[in-house]
Parts: sequence; structure tokens; C-alpha cells
Amino acid sequence: MTIDLPLIWAGLIAFAVLAYIVLDGFDLGIGILFPWGRTEEHRDQMMNTVAPVWDGNETWLVLGGGGLFAVFPLAYAVIMPALYAPIITMLLALVFRGVAFEFRWKSQNRKYLWDWAFAGGSAVATFAQGVALGALVQGIPVANRAYAGGWWDWLTPFSLLTGFALLVGYALLGATWLVLKTEGEVERIARKAAFGLGLTLLGLIGLVSLLTPFMHEHFMQKWFAWPAIAFVAPVPLLVLVCAYALFKGLADKSGLMPFLAAQGLFVLSYIGLLISFFPYVVPPSLTLWQAAAPDNSLRFLLVGAMVLIPVILLYTAYAYWVFRGKVQAKHHYH
Repeated sequence: MTIDLPLIWAGLIAFAVLAYIVLDGFDLGIGILFPWGRTEEHRDQMMNTVAPVWDGNETWLVLGGGGLFAVFPLAYAVIMPALYAPIITMLLALVFRGVAFEFRWKSQNRKYLWDWAFAGGSAVATFAQGVALGALVQGIPVANRAYAGGWWDWLTPFSLLTGFALLVGYALLGATWLVLKTEGEVERIARKAAFGLGLTLLGLIGLVSLLTPFMHEHFMQKWFAWPAIAFVAPVPLLVLVCAYALFKGLADKSGLMPFLAAQGLFVLSYIGLLISFFPYVVPPSLTLWQAAAPDNSLRFLLVGAMVLIPVILLYTAYAYWVFRGKVQAKHHYH
């Protein structure tokens, strides 16, 4: 039996990217919401909810980016020049955010500056991720196995829309995480913010979903042609179920349900995106099999991945288990 190694690797990279979104999403969302902290004690409490796990969450970004370079080198060679500006902006913002995370605990006299640096780095990194995603969805021109577009092709109204949508989405994840992990005034503020953010995100999901099929004929066939529509129809229905669970959980003062429902919205949106993309890795030009490295390389790398991914999953789960429960203002991890 022949093993489809490019398809297996596409699944692994897709899983790594999803893990990054659901884990680092609420982490970045805390930074986006940071200016909403009314006092220094509130902001300390917000940051302490992610202090033990924030750097581990970014492991998945490294795995996804490194996997794309190693497994789909042609796709990497096309995507990087097409999205160079937003990707470099994202990486610099993540570095700046990481520095601010550490320095704000040490520089008491200039703590407010590092607070703004943390918030700004989080917002810029998130917006850059959303812009890069929108640019990838709208298509990257390829000619002779190389990027054939211009320097500013990534900057369009659609990519700006997806950048804003991701800002709202990560902020919602951050707010529901605070509902789960904090108590008192911080939880009350986060719960109130989650209502408005949830409504805004649902509107943006609907708008992006309406626009996406018109980007390419391939997308249109996936979402509106029979029999493909039978497979994708459950996705918007499940989005409505998650939306109901989100607002019901917020109204019922639940801690866990709003967070899981917000994560569900992201997972379903991601599944919808994968349905739209498949079998392309760079729509509408390169399929998984056209962009993949030789099978011998994929087989060799797969052995390492089978060891590495379970280890990452285990230490991530252990970290969240150790630091489970509510974070009070008196708790400190630095």
C-alpha cells in the first residue's frame, strides 16, 4: 500500500498551525486587551494568567513554519517573498512583545512603557497574521515555480479585513480566558467585553465567509457546488451552535463554556479554510504534491515528527495541568 506522505505532512502542519492558533491566540488576546486593565494590579493579574505558558505556546509556530520549509520547500519559496512584509512584521512584533513581557517586571519606574509595548506587540503581531492569511486566501500568482506578483500585492481591502477580524477573534479568546482564569473585577470586565467581541466576531466571520468563495472558482465550487456543499453545510450550522454556547455561558456566569465555545468558533473557521484550500497549499497555483519535497526526505522527517510532536503535547498538557485554577491578584510567577 502506498502512503501519501505529502498528505500526511499537510495534516501535521495543519495541526501545528491550529495548535498555535488555539493556544497562542488567547495569549496574544491578553496583550490586545491589556489597555483595558484599569489598574496595575489588574494588568499584573492578566499577565500572570499566561506567564507560565506563553513561551511554550509559540513552539507550534516554529514547528509549523519549520515544517513548511522542510516539507513543502516550493510553497515556502513562493509564500515568503509574497508575504515578506507581514511575516517579518509579525516576527519582530513577537520578539518585541516577548522582551516587554520580561522587562515590565523589572523596570518599575518605566513599567507603563513596557505595558504599552506588550499591548502594541501583541496587536501588531495579530494584525500581521491576519493580513498574511487574507493575502494567502486571495491568491498568490506563480510563474515558473516562483512568485510572480509585486511587493504590495498582500495589501488589499480583504487582507485588512482579515487582519481586523483576527484582532477581534484573539481578543475574544483572551477575554474568555480571563473569564476562566480570573475572578473579581478582572473577570467582570472580561465577561462584559466578551459579549461585544463575540457579536463583532460573528459578523466578521459571516462577512469573510461571504467574500471568500468569490476569490477563486475553486473556492466557489467547494462551497456551492453539489455534492461538495453536502460536506461543508455542517460547518456554518456548528458555528451557530458555538455562538449559542458562548453567549449562554457568559450569561450563566460559566467559566469554561465561553472559552471552549470561542475556541470552537476558531476551530470551525479553520476547518472551513482547510476545506476551501484543499488540495492547494498555495491557492490557486500549487497543490500539496507539486510543492512537496521528495518522499525520502518526507519519510526521514516523519520519524522525527512522530517523536517530537507527542513530547510537545505532553509537556504542554503538563504545564496547563500544573497551573490550573483561578489566578488571584496575590499570585506571582516572576
